[in-house]
Amino acid sequence: MQRYYFDYAATTPLLPEVKEKMQGVMEHVYGNPSSVHYHGRIAKAEVEEARKICANLLKASLGEIFFTSGATESNNMVIHKSIQDLGVKRIISSPTEHHCITHTLEALKDEITIDLLHVDAHGNIDHSELERVLKESELTTLVSLMHGNNEIGTLHDLKTIGEICKANNAYLNVDAAQTYGKIPIDLDALQIDFLAVSAHKIYGPKGIGLVYINNNNSISPLFYGGAQERNMRAGTENLISIAGFAKASELAGAEMETRDKKIRELRSYLLTKLKDSIPQIQLNGNATEFYLPNILSLRLPETRKTEMLVFNLDIAGISASAGSACSSGVEQASHVLEAIAKDVPGQSLRVSLSHLHTTDDLDYLIKTLTELCS
Repeated sequence: MQRYYFDYAATTPLLPEVKEKMQGVMEHVYGNPSSVHYHGRIAKAEVEEARKICANLLKASLGEIFFTSGATESNNMVIHKSIQDLGVKRIISSPTEHHCITHTLEALKDEITIDLLHVDAHGNIDHSELERVLKESELTTLVSLMHGNNEIGTLHDLKTIGEICKANNAYLNVDAAQTYGKIPIDLDALQIDFLAVSAHKIYGPKGIGLVYINNNNSISPLFYGGAQERNMRAGTENLISIAGFAKASELAGAEMETRDKKIRELRSYLLTKLKDSIPQIQLNGNATEFYLPNILSLRLPETRKTEMLVFNLDIAGISASAGSACSSGVEQASHVLEAIAKDVPGQSLRVSLSHLHTTDDLDYLIKTLTELCS
Protein backbone atom coordinates (compact mmCIF):
# COMPACT_ATOMS: atom_id res chain seq x y z
CA MET A 1 0.00 0.00 0.00
CA GLN A 2 1.21 3.48 -0.81
CA ARG A 3 1.65 5.57 2.32
CA TYR A 4 0.85 9.28 2.65
CA TYR A 5 2.65 11.27 5.34
CA PHE A 6 0.90 14.32 6.79
CA ASP A 7 2.72 14.63 10.13
CA TYR A 8 5.61 16.94 9.30
CA ALA A 9 5.01 18.97 12.49
CA ALA A 10 5.93 15.85 14.46
CA THR A 11 9.11 15.15 12.51
CA THR A 12 10.49 15.26 8.99
CA PRO A 13 12.54 12.92 6.80
CA LEU A 14 16.16 13.72 6.03
CA LEU A 15 16.61 15.53 2.75
CA PRO A 16 19.07 13.86 0.33
CA GLU A 17 21.53 16.73 0.70
CA VAL A 18 21.44 16.32 4.49
CA LYS A 19 22.08 12.57 4.22
CA GLU A 20 24.98 13.22 1.85
CA LYS A 21 26.54 15.75 4.23
CA MET A 22 26.19 13.43 7.22
CA GLN A 23 27.60 10.49 5.27
CA GLY A 24 30.64 12.53 4.27
CA VAL A 25 31.32 13.58 7.85
CA MET A 26 30.73 10.03 9.07
CA GLU A 27 33.37 8.71 6.66
CA HIS A 28 36.00 11.44 6.73
CA VAL A 29 35.66 13.63 9.84
CA TYR A 30 36.03 11.27 12.77
CA GLY A 31 38.31 13.23 15.07
CA ASN A 32 37.24 14.53 18.48
CA PRO A 33 36.59 18.30 18.17
CA SER A 34 38.31 18.78 21.54
CA SER A 35 41.59 17.24 20.35
CA VAL A 36 44.40 19.61 19.38
CA HIS A 37 45.85 17.45 16.59
CA TYR A 38 45.01 17.60 12.88
CA HIS A 39 41.95 15.33 12.99
CA GLY A 40 40.59 17.18 15.99
CA ARG A 41 41.05 20.54 14.31
CA ILE A 42 39.19 19.36 11.20
CA ALA A 43 36.29 18.20 13.39
CA LYS A 44 36.31 21.46 15.37
CA ALA A 45 36.18 23.45 12.13
CA GLU A 46 33.09 21.46 11.08
CA VAL A 47 31.34 22.32 14.35
CA GLU A 48 32.17 26.01 14.07
CA GLU A 49 31.06 26.20 10.44
CA ALA A 50 27.75 24.65 11.51
CA ARG A 51 27.43 27.20 14.31
CA LYS A 52 28.01 30.00 11.79
CA ILE A 53 25.27 28.69 9.48
CA CYS A 54 22.72 28.41 12.32
CA ALA A 55 23.67 31.80 13.75
CA ASN A 56 23.29 33.47 10.35
CA LEU A 57 19.80 32.01 9.91
CA LEU A 58 18.78 33.57 13.24
CA LYS A 59 20.83 36.76 12.75
CA ALA A 60 22.62 36.02 16.02
CA SER A 61 26.30 36.14 16.92
CA LEU A 62 28.38 32.96 16.99
CA GLY A 63 28.89 33.27 20.74
CA GLU A 64 25.14 33.11 21.37
CA ILE A 65 24.57 29.68 19.76
CA PHE A 66 25.08 26.44 21.68
CA PHE A 67 24.29 22.98 20.31
CA THR A 68 22.06 20.73 22.43
CA SER A 69 20.05 17.55 21.89
CA GLY A 70 17.01 19.59 20.86
CA ALA A 71 14.36 22.04 22.01
CA THR A 72 13.32 19.98 25.04
CA GLU A 73 16.81 20.12 26.52
CA SER A 74 17.22 23.76 25.52
CA ASN A 75 13.96 24.83 27.19
CA ASN A 76 14.74 22.85 30.34
CA MET A 77 18.19 24.38 30.49
CA VAL A 78 16.83 27.90 30.21
CA ILE A 79 14.08 27.42 32.79
CA HIS A 80 16.17 25.68 35.43
CA LYS A 81 19.23 27.86 35.02
CA SER A 82 17.33 31.14 34.90
CA ILE A 83 15.94 30.21 38.31
CA GLN A 84 19.34 29.20 39.65
CA ASP A 85 21.54 31.89 38.08
CA LEU A 86 19.31 34.84 37.20
CA GLY A 87 17.17 34.85 40.32
CA VAL A 88 13.91 34.13 38.50
CA LYS A 89 11.11 33.66 41.04
CA ARG A 90 8.15 33.69 38.67
CA ILE A 91 7.42 32.23 35.24
CA ILE A 92 4.61 33.45 33.01
CA SER A 93 3.51 31.08 30.27
CA SER A 94 0.32 29.77 28.63
CA PRO A 95 -1.74 26.55 28.82
CA THR A 96 -1.06 25.75 25.15
CA GLU A 97 2.72 25.31 25.40
CA HIS A 98 4.57 22.15 24.43
CA HIS A 99 4.85 19.58 27.21
CA CYS A 100 8.57 20.29 27.64
CA ILE A 101 7.38 23.58 29.13
CA THR A 102 4.10 22.61 30.82
CA HIS A 103 5.54 19.51 32.50
CA THR A 104 8.63 21.42 33.65
CA LEU A 105 6.47 24.14 35.16
CA GLU A 106 4.32 21.53 36.88
CA ALA A 107 7.46 20.07 38.47
CA LEU A 108 8.52 23.54 39.68
CA LYS A 109 5.16 24.78 40.97
CA ASP A 110 6.17 24.42 44.63
CA GLU A 111 9.42 26.33 44.15
CA ILE A 112 8.38 29.39 42.15
CA THR A 113 5.26 31.31 41.18
CA ILE A 114 3.62 30.12 37.95
CA ASP A 115 1.15 32.35 36.08
CA LEU A 116 -0.62 31.07 32.99
CA LEU A 117 -2.09 33.59 30.60
CA HIS A 118 -5.54 33.06 29.13
CA VAL A 119 -5.83 32.14 25.45
CA ASP A 120 -8.78 32.89 23.20
CA ALA A 121 -10.64 30.41 20.98
CA HIS A 122 -7.80 30.58 18.44
CA GLY A 123 -4.92 30.19 20.90
CA ASN A 124 -3.90 33.87 21.04
CA ILE A 125 -2.74 35.49 24.26
CA ASP A 126 -3.94 38.96 25.26
CA HIS A 127 -0.99 41.35 25.24
CA SER A 128 -2.71 43.65 27.70
CA GLU A 129 -3.07 40.73 30.13
CA LEU A 130 0.64 39.94 29.79
CA GLU A 131 1.46 43.55 30.57
CA ARG A 132 -0.94 43.63 33.52
CA VAL A 133 0.38 40.36 35.01
CA LEU A 134 3.96 41.57 34.67
CA LYS A 135 3.12 44.76 36.56
CA GLU A 136 1.35 42.87 39.38
CA SER A 137 4.58 41.66 40.93
CA GLU A 138 8.16 42.80 41.37
CA LEU A 139 9.44 39.21 41.37
CA THR A 140 12.16 38.54 38.80
CA THR A 141 10.21 36.99 35.94
CA LEU A 142 10.79 34.78 32.93
CA VAL A 143 8.12 34.77 30.23
CA SER A 144 8.19 31.51 28.26
CA LEU A 145 6.05 31.21 25.12
CA MET A 146 6.27 29.19 21.93
CA HIS A 147 6.55 31.10 18.67
CA GLY A 148 4.32 28.77 16.65
CA ASN A 149 1.95 26.29 18.26
CA ASN A 150 2.76 22.71 17.31
CA GLU A 151 -0.89 21.58 17.27
CA ILE A 152 -2.92 24.48 15.86
CA GLY A 153 -0.27 26.62 14.16
CA THR A 154 -1.15 29.89 15.91
CA LEU A 155 1.78 32.33 15.94
CA HIS A 156 2.62 34.70 18.78
CA ASP A 157 3.72 38.24 17.91
CA LEU A 158 7.32 38.11 19.14
CA LYS A 159 8.01 41.77 18.43
CA THR A 160 5.17 43.00 20.65
CA ILE A 161 5.77 40.40 23.35
CA GLY A 162 9.49 41.17 23.44
CA GLU A 163 8.86 44.90 23.80
CA ILE A 164 6.41 44.28 26.66
CA CYS A 165 8.92 42.05 28.45
CA LYS A 166 11.77 44.52 28.04
CA ALA A 167 9.62 47.41 29.29
CA ASN A 168 8.84 45.40 32.41
CA ASN A 169 12.36 44.02 33.01
CA ALA A 170 11.32 40.43 32.32
CA TYR A 171 13.35 37.76 30.54
CA LEU A 172 11.80 36.16 27.44
CA ASN A 173 12.31 32.52 26.41
CA VAL A 174 10.92 31.44 23.03
CA ASP A 175 10.30 27.86 21.90
CA ALA A 176 10.91 28.15 18.15
CA ALA A 177 10.89 24.43 17.33
CA GLN A 178 8.08 24.86 14.79
CA THR A 179 9.19 28.14 13.22
CA TYR A 180 12.99 27.97 12.86
CA GLY A 181 13.82 27.70 9.17
CA LYS A 182 10.19 28.24 8.13
CA ILE A 183 9.66 31.95 8.78
CA PRO A 184 12.25 34.70 9.32
CA ILE A 185 13.51 35.18 12.88
CA ASP A 186 15.77 38.20 13.36
CA LEU A 187 17.23 37.99 16.86
CA ASP A 188 19.20 41.17 16.24
CA ALA A 189 15.92 43.08 15.96
CA LEU A 190 13.84 41.23 18.58
CA GLN A 191 13.91 41.53 22.36
CA ILE A 192 14.51 37.83 23.06
CA ASP A 193 16.79 36.44 25.76
CA PHE A 194 16.62 32.71 25.01
CA LEU A 195 15.40 30.60 22.10
CA ALA A 196 15.13 26.83 21.56
CA VAL A 197 15.31 24.89 18.28
CA SER A 198 15.18 21.25 17.09
CA ALA A 199 16.73 20.08 13.81
CA HIS A 200 14.26 17.31 13.02
CA LYS A 201 11.47 19.79 12.24
CA ILE A 202 13.39 21.11 9.19
CA TYR A 203 14.49 17.83 7.52
CA GLY A 204 17.52 17.43 9.75
CA PRO A 205 18.46 14.58 12.12
CA LYS A 206 16.74 13.83 15.41
CA GLY A 207 18.54 14.36 18.70
CA ILE A 208 20.21 17.66 17.82
CA GLY A 209 19.18 21.29 18.24
CA LEU A 210 20.40 24.52 19.74
CA VAL A 211 19.79 27.08 22.42
CA TYR A 212 20.29 30.79 21.79
CA ILE A 213 21.48 32.68 24.87
CA ASN A 214 21.63 36.44 24.44
CA ASN A 215 25.07 37.84 25.23
CA ASN A 216 23.52 40.03 27.93
CA ASN A 217 22.65 36.96 30.00
CA SER A 218 24.93 34.51 31.77
CA ILE A 219 23.76 31.10 32.93
CA SER A 220 25.68 28.01 33.98
CA PRO A 221 25.60 24.59 32.26
CA LEU A 222 22.75 22.16 32.84
CA PHE A 223 25.28 19.37 33.38
CA TYR A 224 29.04 19.09 33.79
CA GLY A 225 31.94 16.93 32.65
CA GLY A 226 33.88 18.82 30.01
CA ALA A 227 34.57 22.19 28.44
CA GLN A 228 32.67 21.57 25.20
CA GLU A 229 30.42 24.29 23.74
CA ARG A 230 32.52 26.95 25.45
CA ASN A 231 31.91 25.33 28.84
CA MET A 232 28.12 25.36 28.35
CA ARG A 233 27.43 21.69 27.49
CA ALA A 234 29.71 18.88 28.60
CA GLY A 235 30.19 15.82 26.41
CA THR A 236 31.79 15.09 23.05
CA GLU A 237 29.92 16.95 20.33
CA ASN A 238 27.45 15.00 18.18
CA LEU A 239 29.47 15.94 15.11
CA ILE A 240 27.53 13.99 12.47
CA SER A 241 24.18 15.36 13.62
CA ILE A 242 25.54 18.89 14.01
CA ALA A 243 26.72 18.78 10.39
CA GLY A 244 23.32 17.48 9.26
CA PHE A 245 21.55 20.18 11.27
CA ALA A 246 23.69 22.86 9.62
CA LYS A 247 22.99 21.51 6.13
CA ALA A 248 19.25 21.41 6.83
CA SER A 249 19.47 24.99 8.16
CA GLU A 250 21.39 26.15 5.09
CA LEU A 251 18.77 24.64 2.76
CA ALA A 252 15.90 26.05 4.85
CA GLY A 253 17.35 29.53 4.66
CA ALA A 254 18.02 29.38 0.92
CA GLU A 255 14.60 27.88 0.10
CA MET A 256 12.45 29.60 2.73
CA GLU A 257 10.45 31.76 0.32
CA THR A 258 9.87 29.04 -2.28
CA ARG A 259 8.88 26.45 0.35
CA ASP A 260 6.52 28.91 2.00
CA LYS A 261 4.87 29.80 -1.32
CA LYS A 262 4.37 26.13 -2.19
CA ILE A 263 2.94 25.29 1.24
CA ARG A 264 0.52 28.24 1.16
CA GLU A 265 -0.73 27.11 -2.24
CA LEU A 266 -1.21 23.57 -0.93
CA ARG A 267 -2.99 24.84 2.18
CA SER A 268 -5.40 26.95 0.13
CA TYR A 269 -6.11 24.03 -2.21
CA LEU A 270 -6.72 21.63 0.69
CA LEU A 271 -9.03 23.94 2.63
CA THR A 272 -11.06 24.89 -0.44
CA LYS A 273 -11.57 21.28 -1.50
CA LEU A 274 -12.36 20.10 2.02
CA LYS A 275 -14.97 22.81 2.56
CA ASP A 276 -16.61 21.79 -0.71
CA SER A 277 -16.64 18.12 0.28
CA ILE A 278 -17.31 18.49 4.03
CA PRO A 279 -19.23 21.76 4.61
CA GLN A 280 -19.26 21.24 8.41
CA ILE A 281 -15.46 21.23 8.67
CA GLN A 282 -13.86 23.95 10.82
CA LEU A 283 -10.34 25.14 11.48
CA ASN A 284 -8.84 25.35 14.97
CA GLY A 285 -6.44 28.27 15.42
CA ASN A 286 -5.90 31.47 13.46
CA ALA A 287 -7.12 31.52 9.87
CA THR A 288 -6.28 34.98 8.49
CA GLU A 289 -3.04 36.16 10.15
CA PHE A 290 -0.42 35.05 12.69
CA TYR A 291 -0.54 31.39 11.70
CA LEU A 292 1.91 28.76 10.45
CA PRO A 293 0.74 27.75 6.96
CA ASN A 294 2.06 24.20 7.25
CA ILE A 295 -0.11 23.28 10.27
CA LEU A 296 -3.87 22.80 9.96
CA SER A 297 -5.94 21.63 12.91
CA LEU A 298 -9.21 20.45 11.37
CA ARG A 299 -12.40 19.87 13.36
CA LEU A 300 -14.51 17.26 11.59
CA PRO A 301 -18.12 16.21 12.19
CA GLU A 302 -18.66 13.27 14.51
CA THR A 303 -19.54 10.05 12.71
CA ARG A 304 -19.06 6.39 13.47
CA LYS A 305 -15.83 6.37 11.48
CA THR A 306 -14.37 9.61 12.84
CA GLU A 307 -14.59 8.30 16.42
CA MET A 308 -11.29 6.50 15.69
CA LEU A 309 -10.10 8.99 13.12
CA VAL A 310 -6.32 8.55 13.30
CA PHE A 311 -6.69 4.76 13.37
CA ASN A 312 -8.99 4.71 10.34
CA LEU A 313 -6.73 7.06 8.43
CA ASP A 314 -3.78 4.81 9.20
CA ILE A 315 -5.67 1.83 7.78
CA ALA A 316 -6.23 3.89 4.63
CA GLY A 317 -2.49 4.56 4.35
CA ILE A 318 -2.46 8.07 5.81
CA SER A 319 -0.19 9.10 8.69
CA ALA A 320 -1.57 12.09 10.59
CA SER A 321 -2.19 12.88 14.25
CA ALA A 322 -4.79 14.24 16.63
CA GLY A 323 -2.23 16.50 18.27
CA SER A 324 1.30 16.39 19.63
CA ALA A 325 3.51 13.37 18.95
CA CYS A 326 5.31 13.62 22.30
CA SER A 327 3.09 11.37 24.40
CA SER A 328 5.00 8.08 24.25
CA GLY A 329 3.27 7.02 21.07
CA VAL A 330 -0.18 7.23 22.62
CA GLU A 331 -2.87 9.58 21.32
CA GLN A 332 -4.19 11.49 24.32
CA ALA A 333 -6.68 14.29 24.81
CA SER A 334 -5.00 17.46 23.57
CA HIS A 335 -4.33 20.03 26.27
CA VAL A 336 -4.14 22.66 23.52
CA LEU A 337 -7.61 21.89 22.16
CA GLU A 338 -9.01 21.71 25.68
CA ALA A 339 -7.65 25.19 26.35
CA ILE A 340 -9.09 26.80 23.22
CA ALA A 341 -12.22 24.76 22.49
CA LYS A 342 -13.39 22.97 25.62
CA ASP A 343 -16.65 21.04 25.05
CA VAL A 344 -16.78 21.98 21.36
CA PRO A 345 -18.20 18.98 19.42
CA GLY A 346 -16.31 17.30 16.61
CA GLN A 347 -13.16 15.26 16.06
CA SER A 348 -9.92 17.16 15.55
CA LEU A 349 -7.12 16.16 13.21
CA ARG A 350 -3.73 17.81 12.74
CA VAL A 351 -2.56 17.83 9.14
CA SER A 352 0.95 19.22 8.73
CA LEU A 353 2.13 19.95 5.22
CA SER A 354 5.48 19.99 3.45
CA HIS A 355 6.80 21.55 0.26
CA LEU A 356 7.38 17.93 -0.76
CA HIS A 357 3.63 17.28 -1.01
CA THR A 358 1.72 17.26 -4.30
CA THR A 359 -1.93 18.00 -5.04
CA ASP A 360 -2.34 14.27 -5.74
CA ASP A 361 -1.37 13.61 -2.11
CA LEU A 362 -3.98 16.12 -0.97
CA ASP A 363 -6.64 14.66 -3.26
CA TYR A 364 -6.22 11.27 -1.61
CA LEU A 365 -6.48 12.83 1.86
CA ILE A 366 -9.61 14.76 0.83
CA LYS A 367 -11.21 11.65 -0.66
CA THR A 368 -10.49 9.59 2.46
CA LEU A 369 -11.71 12.24 4.92
CA THR A 370 -14.88 12.74 2.90
CA GLU A 371 -15.62 9.02 3.08
CA LEU A 372 -14.96 8.90 6.83
CA CYS A 373 -17.22 11.89 7.46
CA SER A 374 -20.13 10.63 5.35
